[in-house]
Amino acid sequence: MGIPSADWLVRPIGPVDEAEVSAVLAERFGVTGTVHDLGSQQDRNYRVRTETGDYVLKIANPASDPAALRAQCAAVERLADPSGLRLPRAHAGVDGEVVQRLSAGGVELVCRLLDYVPGEPIMDSRYLAPPVVARLGELAGRVVAGLADFAGVEQERPQLWDLRNALTVVETLAPHLPDQERAARVLRASRAAHTLLEPFVDRLPVQVIHGDVTDNNVVCEPAADGRRMPVGVIDFGDLGLGWTVAELAVTCASVLHHHGAGPASVLPAVHAFHAVRPLANEEVDALWPLVVLRTSVMVVSGQYDTLLDPGNSYASVALDREWAMFEAAVSVPAEVMTAQLRHALGRPSAQLLPVAEHTLLPGLPDDVASLDLSVSSEELHTGRWLAPDAETVLARATLTAGHTAVRTRHGEFRLTRTTVDDSVPAATCALGVELHLTGPAEIRAPWAGTVTRHGDTGVTLHTGGLDLLLDGVDAEVQPGPVVSGRRLGTVAVREGVRVLGIQLFRSCATGGRPPRFAPPELAAGWLEVCPDPTRLFLAPDAPDASSSAPYDAPLSARDAQQAITEAELLERREHSFATVQEHYFETPPQIERGWRHHLVDTRGRGYLDMLNNVTILGHGHPGLGEAVHRQWRRLNTNSRFHYASVVELSERITGLLPAELDTVFLVNSGSEAVDLALRLAWAATGRQDVVAVEEAYHGWTYASDAVSTSIADNPNALASRPPWVHTVAAPNSYRGRHRGPQARRYAPEAAARIRELADQGRPLAAFVCEPYYGNAGGMALPDGYLRQVYEATRDVGGLCVADEVQVGYGRLGSHFWGFEQQGVVPDIVTVAKAMGNGHPLGAVITRRDIADAYRTQGYFFSSAGGSPVSSVVGLTVLDALRDEDLQTNAREIGAHLKGRLLELAERHALIGAVHGSGLYLGVEFVRDRESLEPATEETAAICDRLRELGVIVQPTSDRQCVLKIKPPLCLTRRSADVFADALDDVLTHGW
Repeated sequence: MGIPSADWLVRPIGPVDEAEVSAVLAERFGVTGTVHDLGSQQDRNYRVRTETGDYVLKIANPASDPAALRAQCAAVERLADPSGLRLPRAHAGVDGEVVQRLSAGGVELVCRLLDYVPGEPIMDSRYLAPPVVARLGELAGRVVAGLADFAGVEQERPQLWDLRNALTVVETLAPHLPDQERAARVLRASRAAHTLLEPFVDRLPVQVIHGDVTDNNVVCEPAADGRRMPVGVIDFGDLGLGWTVAELAVTCASVLHHHGAGPASVLPAVHAFHAVRPLANEEVDALWPLVVLRTSVMVVSGQYDTLLDPGNSYASVALDREWAMFEAAVSVPAEVMTAQLRHALGRPSAQLLPVAEHTLLPGLPDDVASLDLSVSSEELHTGRWLAPDAETVLARATLTAGHTAVRTRHGEFRLTRTTVDDSVPAATCALGVELHLTGPAEIRAPWAGTVTRHGDTGVTLHTGGLDLLLDGVDAEVQPGPVVSGRRLGTVAVREGVRVLGIQLFRSCATGGRPPRFAPPELAAGWLEVCPDPTRLFLAPDAPDASSSAPYDAPLSARDAQQAITEAELLERREHSFATVQEHYFETPPQIERGWRHHLVDTRGRGYLDMLNNVTILGHGHPGLGEAVHRQWRRLNTNSRFHYASVVELSERITGLLPAELDTVFLVNSGSEAVDLALRLAWAATGRQDVVAVEEAYHGWTYASDAVSTSIADNPNALASRPPWVHTVAAPNSYRGRHRGPQARRYAPEAAARIRELADQGRPLAAFVCEPYYGNAGGMALPDGYLRQVYEATRDVGGLCVADEVQVGYGRLGSHFWGFEQQGVVPDIVTVAKAMGNGHPLGAVITRRDIADAYRTQGYFFSSAGGSPVSSVVGLTVLDALRDEDLQTNAREIGAHLKGRLLELAERHALIGAVHGSGLYLGVEFVRDRESLEPATEETAAICDRLRELGVIVQPTSDRQCVLKIKPPLCLTRRSADVFADALDDVLTHGW
């Protein structure tokens, strides 16, 4: 097979002997040092280390024009200093020229000595976070903005990487490549992209561009969170005239081979580029076809280079990476990505549909019911949406209720398409509609066109670039032209059901049929290509017709409205809801549905909830919902009235505790419970001094906040405590004052402090502590800690308060209460969170004599504490914990999950420790296992990446470096593995 020849095809040069390189350095530049070959696709690059600094010697390909090399140096100087970029500035040789000549292997070459730009590229396949992608786009924008009026490059011979030549390059090289199947795909994609590009080629701005601002040609330095952030641009070897938007296309293409990347991954780069150098409408329309062409050129040129130089490992290693970019670029039609880009930049198109001259279903009744399959659907409760036939079941139920026709809604993010335990977002946005009918219905052509058949019951009506796709047709018409109003057939009956699928599709250059559903991140683009067909069969004044976007509106209007709603809701929250009441994540998903240990946002994205220790039973528990519904209809008042449920709940709670803890107070929250516990201690002892453990959180009321010592919740917690609060060291056996076996010293030190206070005339009213250290990340107290501290407290006449707000109710698996793990019995127990499964319900349980002592302070009353509804909630939660054996599940699944996490710790150095028991776990991240430097910023970034993979988790501890793992106790083994696999993915491929 012959090798093609063209003036833009460049044969790579082979290695140059390092002795020759050293001689050139000394003779031409007066530099001596060690030399290391960096590899290159066509040129030769050598790193030069000297005592005064590092350089790169670039030996150019023989085809390189010395004038072009000087222009590259001038362009770097143009971008230097004001931009703040790290750049490879050139050093003149001993004769004052930046371009020097040399002879190597009998070939005349030229070279330059450039500054070595410190930092590393990011061309490996690790995941690129949105901020990193945005920085790439920003750098590309800054480079083209800085070179906008640079005139140092004359019009020159065509270049391989100039995208104005892309189709020519592909058509020249593709026939000669060894893998002709791939070559044919690339050729087809390139021609389709070029067809889309042709209307704009004469209107796209041209200037001098770098031409290769990619992951391989930027240098990065680690940010605080461990991400490699681009700080400089290198390798100006492709500098030349080109379309300005081609710079961005090249950058976007380089993102596509990274782990987890898809077409939507480039959007941060587009936004950032546009902020620096605004894109014209025609440039937006040209961008994705140029991305396809760029990846196509990379594939064919990479294979061409390996033909010319089979031993060039630099070129051969890149082949898989280049193919991955191409596959991602063509994974959706360019028209879809163009629409998505327009939408992202606030420029949706307003294309109109042809006027329907005849209704599609002339005999359709007026009472077509609209089926609500959205995340907010009232019909899809109690997890019914997870059933594979949920849509059909709901449609049949609606028809049975008296309707003769039921339709689904276009552009709806369907809950029925949501998947759980899946790191890849499901395709949830409906790109068409379905009609469910009880009786026969004829189908007519709404406009003239050409009919084709697909499958047994599929008909497509082609009309001037628009396709009407019908599935479920007993077709009567033969393939070929049809006039408007022509009868096409009737709705087919399959398994006793008449269902007609209807979809509109603006034909794409790549051909093919559209999917029925689009993933949320590309919904806007697909909705523009697949407009709403509802008005083809539903009159504009029909009931609920307003739910369909009108034909004269932008085709992405429904998706745009959805996005605006989410953004506006967050803005309204920040305007009216105190900002100190923070929300998870900088750009939080709007969560409107939950089921068991899963959450669902408004776009149908399912998440694994590994965080929510409030909903111990899980979200949407049917038994709890039904019990609350019944009681609300029956009675809800305050606990001063006499009714059975408050008595039953009090008895059930005391029955779960040691016999001496026989009296219950019911309140609304954990904060109130701890506050009341302290007030009980004050009343019973006649004292106020309290000893609390450092790094703990107990609540937000006056008293509970006073004994909260966590600086994560209140940076001034240690400095702002009232004088009656005293602290002892956090018994943290991993990173505290005493570690490992030495952690046994915490208890006697705390006991000594308590006795010391008594000797100073300040005997305690109470010692308050979580019996399993929650704020530190789910860490067990040292063995015997509470026994020794409780003994000292009681010796001085104080009371022992166990804060079970987070750990109680079986979360540990091995014990129902945390204090049981320590083998002690407290005087007062506080509980909340799990007690109400998210309903505001808490309790204080103590001895009768302590409860009676509160009479000295007056009386106690909580308006909603122990109300009939709250009491029924508490009873139902206890029933479910028992009947569903959730404590056993916490023990078994928690043990499995902890084993998985410990295995990850063996492979990932960032994991310093795995804490906890049952489903009360913590994974602590450290930058160094010896110094235990907390990986605070990395932890936050890891949580962001896990959210992208469908897992909700957040940091905890004073250092915010521990993953807080406290999911609902119904967590399954499958979901535990999904979490462990996702964490492994993040730690392996980056965050």
